[in-house]
Amino acid sequence: MLRGVIQTAALFLVAAGAASAAIFPDKIGDFQKGPPKTISVPDQALLDEYGLSATEQAEYKTAEKHFTATAWRFHDSTGAMAMFEFRRPPGAVSSGIAKLAVQTSDGAIFAYGNYVFQLTGNVPPAEQFTAMYATLPKLEQSPLPVLLTDLPPAGLVPNSERYVVGPVSLDRFEPRIPPSIAAFHLGSEAIVGKYTTAKGLLTLAIFNYPTPGIARERYQNFQNISGAIAKRVGALVAVTIQPPDADAAERILSQVKYETNITWNEKVPVNEVKGAARFILDVFAFSGLLILICLIAGLGYAGVRFANRKMNRSDDPDAMITLHLGNK
Repeated sequence: MLRGVIQTAALFLVAAGAASAAIFPDKIGDFQKGPPKTISVPDQALLDEYGLSATEQAEYKTAEKHFTATAWRFHDSTGAMAMFEFRRPPGAVSSGIAKLAVQTSDGAIFAYGNYVFQLTGNVPPAEQFTAMYATLPKLEQSPLPVLLTDLPPAGLVPNSERYVVGPVSLDRFEPRIPPSIAAFHLGSEAIVGKYTTAKGLLTLAIFNYPTPGIARERYQNFQNISGAIAKRVGALVAVTIQPPDADAAERILSQVKYETNITWNEKVPVNEVKGAARFILDVFAFSGLLILICLIAGLGYAGVRFANRKMNRSDDPDAMITLHLGNK
């Protein structure tokens, strides 16, 4: 009897956990969701480094149409952005579904917060997904890294950008740079892109470090890589390894710019907000009290003067002196 109760409770907890882990809603527009499916993770080590935390795939159907929806959830929006860049195919074209979105030959791929979605088949209009965004579990929408826009646009191969957050992604996208030189333990991240030159493709990596001082020290180490051409600007170190065209490499490196961006996001403690509000209320209360005292004093003084005149008191110290010059 006890074993049966325990098994029933365990099954209930498993079912509850599965329900709470659901990413997709039961309906999207007129499409009804089918049973969720397990999906294989492409390059588990890479996605683990990006912070993959959950996946889900489901098929949505109407009487005449259907599409397949796949979702990957990451710990933060940076991981989702990195997955989006890794997942999109070379021939994809930009889409207006989201800030990070492309249209593919069979559907669309886009990132929303810390989620990446891939849709294939008879994809419904973008506005039908708005309600889904409001129900996404563990949604995180922190700002994307500024490094995302630091690759020079001239000559950049479309959809060749890849984001690097650690040794695994560095090995996937620019294995000629040793992780010890990149020094991820210092808080560095990088973006890698490919450029067309007259003599072939050139790979450019831009590393962002917490301070210009760290970047300056790392720059010396990058220069020790065989065949490397490097440039430091501010907290950035741009490097290309064994470029097919040295002159083109110099021109591309010269376009790398650094702009200081300061974001003040310190949260004001609730107690300080309440204290400031209370101080303002006290100022208004004290001012009102002073006004009330002045009104009472003024009315009292006026009342005394009026009473003195009614009683024809001649010793009124404030009585007006009259000269009666008109009779002269």
